[in-house]
Amino acid sequence: RVHGGMFSRRMLHVLPVPALRDNFMYLICDMNQRVAAAVDPVEPAKIAQAARDAGVQISMVLTTHCHWDHAGGNIEMARMFPNIPIIGGRGDNADAVTREVGDGDVIALGDLQVNSIFTPCHTPGHVCYVVKNAEQICAFTGDTLFIAGCGNFNNGTPEMMHEAFTKLNSLPEDTKLYVGHEYTLPNLQYAAFVEPSNVAIREKIEWAKSQISQSLPTIPGTIREERLINPFLRAVLGVPSLLQHCGCTDTVEALHFVRKEKTQGAWKSLM
Repeated sequence: RVHGGMFSRRMLHVLPVPALRDNFMYLICDMNQRVAAAVDPVEPAKIAQAARDAGVQISMVLTTHCHWDHAGGNIEMARMFPNIPIIGGRGDNADAVTREVGDGDVIALGDLQVNSIFTPCHTPGHVCYVVKNAEQICAFTGDTLFIAGCGNFNNGTPEMMHEAFTKLNSLPEDTKLYVGHEYTLPNLQYAAFVEPSNVAIREKIEWAKSQISQSLPTIPGTIREERLINPFLRAVLGVPSLLQHCGCTDTVEALHFVRKEKTQGAWKSLM
């Protein structure tokens, strides 16, 4: 099932396409030129059909990072769509990538511009993509930032993820966040453990439960909301209740604490 309903007549349209068990692929569509970028198209046939249904032609692939559940469709996409650029992060060595990008690189998509933000940590060359028009700004954050969550520090340090979150937090607060996985509810459950008195988290949990019960996605989020509910971003921002939970005053140390605590999982038995 492709989420998103009827596409608008605005030039920029984002079409989420669920994949695998809990992944999201996306089509970033320029509805004027009828072209689209396929973000992390791990199921090529499925995203190709979504593009046909939307009346757009896939003109490039945008890869957030090299893990198989994001880049695993790139070789097949190159076969299905010969000569289109397959873009990935600098030094990430994702499958079939023909152009690597870092901070501030610009990718032309029809009449739109896609800007890259270099966010290494989850993988050596993870990259996020940002696109905007007069009506909206959208960020595709892969496995760096999730709704109320944060990717594992597989190939980096707390300092690197702190820098990545700082870059994303600098985007306008109404930026729509399109993330790599449907992890929202378990992320919020940890967030509620960290801040049991946070009303915004409790409300978001009820909303997420309703969405999921209707087989609806919990994307997009926004920067504004993440500042209220995401324990990892709130650690980076130095929110007092987060620092108190972590028992420290340094925001890098706090980020490291919540990432380690969530991964270890002992908190689940304490709720």
